[in-house]
Amino acid sequence: MIIAAADGSSLSNPGPAGWAWYVDDDRWAAGGWARGTNNMGELMAVLDLLEQTADDPQELTVLCDSQYVINSLTKWLPGWKRKGWRKADGSPVLNVDLLKDLDRALHGRKVTFEWVKGHAGHTMNEAADVRARAAATAYKDGTPVDRGPGYRPGRAPQKPPSKTYAPPKPAEDLFTEPDPEEHPAVALQRSLWDADVRGSQVRMDALLHPKFALHDAKGRVAGKGRTIAGSSQPLAVEPDLELIGVEELAPWVVLVRYRERTPTQVTLKASVWMKNGDDWRLRFEQATPII
Repeated sequence: MIIAAADGSSLSNPGPAGWAWYVDDDRWAAGGWARGTNNMGELMAVLDLLEQTADDPQELTVLCDSQYVINSLTKWLPGWKRKGWRKADGSPVLNVDLLKDLDRALHGRKVTFEWVKGHAGHTMNEAADVRARAAATAYKDGTPVDRGPGYRPGRAPQKPPSKTYAPPKPAEDLFTEPDPEEHPAVALQRSLWDADVRGSQVRMDALLHPKFALHDAKGRVAGKGRTIAGSSQPLAVEPDLELIGVEELAPWVVLVRYRERTPTQVTLKASVWMKNGDDWRLRFEQATPII
């Protein structure tokens, strides 16, 4: 049996993006794009793994920290195909080119997907994550990407895929329906950095739960009123959001974990969003400085 971890990374989602899969130090591969999404990276890592192991008759187990990838390939794919690659609400499936290629690559293969918690010390997941992020960083910096040895030890480094995949178009208004490849709470989380949102007491009031609490990176505690008052000043530098994970704790409660990156600071953040009627509101946020 082949056991491999697959992971993706995007520095601003969409932005410089990378993907990687890892079996061991002698069998791994990585790549990416100058502009892509985290989900594109997650999907491409699995696709490249399937293609490179296509001639190996062993069963394949893919360790993945993306529920989006696992659900797409094990639950949603048949229904999307029956509906002409459209979702239940009639909207088109995102990343459809990647998903079609994955559907073909999975045909006739014995593949099992196992979810692992990301950034929790899992050796293989961490190895894939490091390589995916390194690829994304290389695209950001314009430096060569270390594509790894591939599946067969001793083979030449992999060339970039000849086929290109385009990221979804970003939503024009963060208060309209968010990008469906992400949970609505993620798009709303990003909107908190938007200058127009931060400068509007009405819009900030709509985003924050009445009992909102903030524990910031300096150990200070603030409620809703103080947070809104402090958000009126524009950010000196708009940070990048690197999504770590989204966990549904209940149908009305979602935990969003991410890294907030600026040129001088990396902050690990955890946000709890609660659904109030039809709207999601930020209930709690914890910030922990890393660098």
